[in-house]
This record gives sequence, C-alpha cells and structure tokens, in this order.
Amino acid sequence: MAKAEGKRFKFDDETSIRADFLETIDYKGETQNITFETDELSAVCPFSGLPDFSKLKIQYIPDKKIVELKSLKYYLISFRNIGIYQEELTDRIYKDLKALLKPQYIRIETNYNVRGGILSTCVVESDKN
Repeated sequence: MAKAEGKRFKFDDETSIRADFLETIDYKGETQNITFETDELSAVCPFSGLPDFSKLKIQYIPDKKIVELKSLKYYLISFRNIGIYQEELTDRIYKDLKALLKPQYIRIETNYNVRGGILSTCVVESDKN
C-alpha cells in the first residue's frame, strides 16, 4: 500500500470564511461592467482533504457600492484552508458579494484545475435588469 493512501490533512469549516474582511467604496459614476480576475483562489476538497486551485472571475454592475480590492484579496485568501466543495465555494462568493454590494448585476465564475481528467467550471449569476 502506498504511504500516502488514506492520509488526511486538517482543514477549517465554512465558519472561518472572513466575509467581514470585505469593504465597500461609494460609487456615483456611470453604469459600467466591472471585472476582476485571479488565478490565486484555493480551498480544500472536504472529500479528499487535498487543495483545489481555481481561476476566479467576478463581473458586476454596481449600484451605489464597489468592492475595495485589498479587502477582496484578504477575503479570498480566507478560503485557503476551508473545506468546501467547488460548487459551494462559487455560490458562497456570489452570495457574500451580492449581499455586500447589492449590485444591478453580478456573475461569479470559477474554473478549477483539472482533476482526474475532468475540468470543472461553476457559474452563478443574477438576473440582468
């Protein structure tokens, strides 16, 4: 039997996600579509305990608030040791940012590294006005 067989790493649950890190800035400009992208999103698969790495794309049309980028980075880093399924992670980011910003429109897309020959892409978006 391989030495790595059956090994598990400890990880935190979703209560350790730091949505309280998120901050906003007042926005009074014209309607615009804002896009943020990073390939530095990671969490832990709660089934295997192994890390999941993802590209994240956030698109939104602000109403009266925009997200402050440094706070967004800290929030995203807080997922690093969280045991959460890919689909749930995508949904959690969507819900947290939608509640914070109350945007006219928001779309969250995660593209996970290939695992077992399968590429996973998850998308959650609000209705367009």
